Amino acid sequence: MDAMRETARELVASGKGILAADESSGTIEKRFDQIGVGSTEDTRRAYRQLLFTTPGLEEHISGVILFDETIRQSTDDGIRFTEVLEKTGVIPGIKVDTGAKPLALFEGETVTEGLDGLRERLDEYRELGARFAKWRATYFIGDGRPTDLAVLANGHAMARYAALCQEAEIVPIVEPETLMDGEHDLAACEEATGRALDGLYAQLRDHRVDLAGTLLKVNMVVPGKGASTQADDAAIAEATLRTLRTHVPGEVPGIVFLSGGMTDEQATSRLNEINRLEDAPWEISFSYGRALQQRPLTVWGGDAANSSAAQEALAHRARMNGLARDGGWSQDLEGSAA
Repeated sequence: MDAMRETARELVASGKGILAADESSGTIEKRFDQIGVGSTEDTRRAYRQLLFTTPGLEEHISGVILFDETIRQSTDDGIRFTEVLEKTGVIPGIKVDTGAKPLALFEGETVTEGLDGLRERLDEYRELGARFAKWRATYFIGDGRPTDLAVLANGHAMARYAALCQEAEIVPIVEPETLMDGEHDLAACEEATGRALDGLYAQLRDHRVDLAGTLLKVNMVVPGKGASTQADDAAIAEATLRTLRTHVPGEVPGIVFLSGGMTDEQATSRLNEINRLEDAPWEISFSYGRALQQRPLTVWGGDAANSSAAQEALAHRARMNGLARDGGWSQDLEGSAA
């Protein structure tokens, strides 16, 4: 367990966070569509090579979450992506769930699948270089959701996943995401997020998971995208930290936020605001996908000639979030964006 605990701490080191580059083939196709690039194995590999070979990436990125296809891929020179990352001190990770599917007889709710064959897949991923993994569950708010059964089903699945990860000596990141879809207010998000966390940690304890060898990836507490009243960063930070203090055990070494439907700068500003509040028992950092990648993806546009500029854009966003992770970001610093 000591090695996993150390890896978990490394992933939330001061000034650093996690790059989520684990988009499924369907998700990355949608993002490529937005920039007019066809999603093929070659274009996906080229884009991820751009990300992983960004000069100085390791200064503010501690780990990268990969997809099954990506963890098997190599650079133009034939060097595995996992090896490229490891050489710079960035820890390779892997998404292992197979997605959220409709929860039978519970309309509008989901349960995440992927437990079948997971023990064997984890063994293979470990051999390929993965030292941590991620499993995401989703919860909708409204019309009685999330139900107790949805909380129980997803918490149980995540706990089984986490136990299998630790058996394979891989750090599990558990990701209960309360979605921004809907018209709910800040208080409704706080309540639903708290319930999801309570259900998750009850299951993790029942499954004998060592919490000190895990990380939590979770949403910030925010109103729904369709809410008539939105909240400022200060209110979001206070509600988020209050929720975490109430529902997340102190043994957990770190919490990393997902960016969800937030803009790049919203994700950075709100992370900064949370870290400016009073001390918390855990390290608080980021595990962003779109909030790190959207600008580099747009700059790249599928043209290799734009690779350096795209890498500069990624390095900038990583640096901004690295500063926010320690409460040291300010809007003035965004002027140096690529």
